[in-house]
Amino acid sequence: MEIRKIELYQVDLPYSGGTYLLSGGREYTGFEAAIVRLETACGLEGWGESTPFGSTYIAAHARGARAGIAEIAPHLLGRDPLQVDRINDAMDEALAGHHHAKTALDIACWDIFGKSVEMPVCELLGGATGFRMPVISSIYAGDPEDMRARVADHPARGYLGHSVKIGALDSEGGPALDAERIAACLADRKPGEFFLADANGGMIPETVLRMLRMLPDGLDFVLEAPCATWREVASLRRRCTVPIIMDELAQDDSDIAQIVGHDLADGIGLKISKAGGLTRGRRHRDMARASGLTISVQDTVGSAIAFAGIAHLGATVPERLLRCILDCRDMVTLDTAAFDAPVRDGGVLVPEAPGLGITVNRAVLGDPVSVWEG
Repeated sequence: MEIRKIELYQVDLPYSGGTYLLSGGREYTGFEAAIVRLETACGLEGWGESTPFGSTYIAAHARGARAGIAEIAPHLLGRDPLQVDRINDAMDEALAGHHHAKTALDIACWDIFGKSVEMPVCELLGGATGFRMPVISSIYAGDPEDMRARVADHPARGYLGHSVKIGALDSEGGPALDAERIAACLADRKPGEFFLADANGGMIPETVLRMLRMLPDGLDFVLEAPCATWREVASLRRRCTVPIIMDELAQDDSDIAQIVGHDLADGIGLKISKAGGLTRGRRHRDMARASGLTISVQDTVGSAIAFAGIAHLGATVPERLLRCILDCRDMVTLDTAAFDAPVRDGGVLVPEAPGLGITVNRAVLGDPVSVWEG
């Protein structure tokens, strides 16, 4: 089997909540998806998506993802998509770094792999655990009572987890406002609900410690990505009694090794496009599992195509280690594909269809912006 054609689509994904507010004054009203279609000589097709969270979240941006795919694509023509590790070697030889560009191509290969053996991708990644995966909301930073109302809206829709965004600048209210946000969001906490207070690297040890001192006693939450650098996280770790989850800093295999070796966190936010796809994501899962780290399987953002990858990898994480998965379908207004994985009874199950199990809506994608054939 060999890849004979690669198509690249540029698709705009409007944010479903209007304007997404993140620490450091970052704002987003929509996102640009890079979606690829791989076709083999025998007629099988595979789909993958990479949608950066703007250009100020990590070192990734939409035009860079498309440019990276253009750099890599010619080197994959004629290669066997089922040899996923060799595909990743070829991508690394063609382009150093730029995991977000490699993600869509890697996932498309896994989609083909599953279809070729008539098995869901999760079975190829180790096998589904069979329990419903809890989904997590993404509560953007804002007025504490407004955030409380948005949290309260999600349990009825099947959500058990909540990612509460913090990281106010001093001019916006600083640690005091963030303490109010956390307290408000947890005010109506129900049994079984799980909360992340996520700064997206927007705080420093001083502001985190000030914020924690202002919180009421007994609040049950995890601090995610509090600081932007390894030094800051290490400094905070020595003085912080709240569990810490690493996200933006956990990108490469070596990053996971550093987290484990220096005991810098209690879990990781495994974002697939940040890791570079399912092949690398599978390694991060195994490293975290071997070290007793909890895992949240997410992506930066994306449509149903991206969510399919999240769900298949999440389905392979043992229940005691999986904190949640992100249903990014809820964050955008465009339906790029049908994926039969509704949020029901507190979570999501992956469908038994082969590959990713998606049916892509070609009409909303438009024409490809680039095509490579060989």
